[in-house]
Amino acid sequence: MKALKRIWRSSTACIGIACGGLFLLPHLSANAQVKYFKNWPKGASPLEIGTKLSKRFIATPHTNFGFTTPPSSITYSEVCAWYGALRFGRVTGNKPITDQLELRFRPLLFEKKNLQPRPDHVDPNIFGSIPLELAMQYQNPVYLDMGKWFADQQWAMPAKENASYKALLSKGLTWQTRIWIDDMYMITNIQSQAYRATGDVKYINRAAHEMAFYLDSIQRPNGLFYHAPDVPFFWGRGNGWMAAGMAELLTSLPKDNVNRPKILKGYQTMMASLKKHQTPEGMWLQLIDDKESWPETSGTAMFAFAMITGVKNGWLNEEEYGPIARKAWLAIVNYIDQNGDVREVCQGTNKENSRQYYLDRKRITGDMHGQAPVLWSAFALQLK
Repeated sequence: MKALKRIWRSSTACIGIACGGLFLLPHLSANAQVKYFKNWPKGASPLEIGTKLSKRFIATPHTNFGFTTPPSSITYSEVCAWYGALRFGRVTGNKPITDQLELRFRPLLFEKKNLQPRPDHVDPNIFGSIPLELAMQYQNPVYLDMGKWFADQQWAMPAKENASYKALLSKGLTWQTRIWIDDMYMITNIQSQAYRATGDVKYINRAAHEMAFYLDSIQRPNGLFYHAPDVPFFWGRGNGWMAAGMAELLTSLPKDNVNRPKILKGYQTMMASLKKHQTPEGMWLQLIDDKESWPETSGTAMFAFAMITGVKNGWLNEEEYGPIARKAWLAIVNYIDQNGDVREVCQGTNKENSRQYYLDRKRITGDMHGQAPVLWSAFALQLK
């Protein structure tokens, strides 16, 4: 512990390659200035909303999926909001915000180390995205080593090895593969972050190979995804994880990657289908194609993020998708209360082969599942 603290204190002057990483910034398109992403109504600009939600996150204690008891470890939904706030702070040059977010993390290295998740499942592993982002922003090798360790654990045989894990790893897939659509954000985000922080293509190649496998396995002809092969429902946030995961991955995936054409096609096919299902208000529903379900904010914000990213990078036609993404953003803003909490967020959801199960999910205000993608959309809109 004393040695770690010495490394910590001596690392503040360490930058760039001297820290062992290239610290690649995500690709920024020359086509980033989009007319549909300007001139926002008062109170609806991504700068205002992103700042409001970032400050709300900073003021919020570690969350536990809506339970009143403290979490035993940092949850994946908090990680996703933390990541969004850090990216927003970096993109907007708001150092006070990023400094406070970095201070929130420091206790997890020492006195609150017990809150670090165990990398024994696809959801906890995304925790590594936070130290990787901090490594890129603060050039600290302690953060870089921690983030890389979490990324590598997804492809390292766990202590309790079994035949199914061996079979997956032999195919170049993570042993955490389970064919749930949620996975395609949890895996692609941390592996993309590891590539951005180190420049090592093994990380982005892993993510692309995994994404191609999921696309072949579970994308439906209409471009959407069942929650899992045995759950034939187009759950909103589940599809949102997939949409956001493809957008995150494509942002950094080298042009010559063998899986890029497949992933881009899968992404564009999904966006074309989502376009048909947007409500007149600008939202998407809890079950995307079920008009008896309710407008749900977390999925809508994830789709907005994916479309904003696609328009800015030229993967989607600006005139066709720019207005859709703008409409979605303005609709989401109407669901944010004066405290900076997003309303109508579907509670944490397991898979179940029951339409009614999805229709009856609780609608929560301020849940990190909803706060996170609004922050992603805010930073995506602010990218120059």
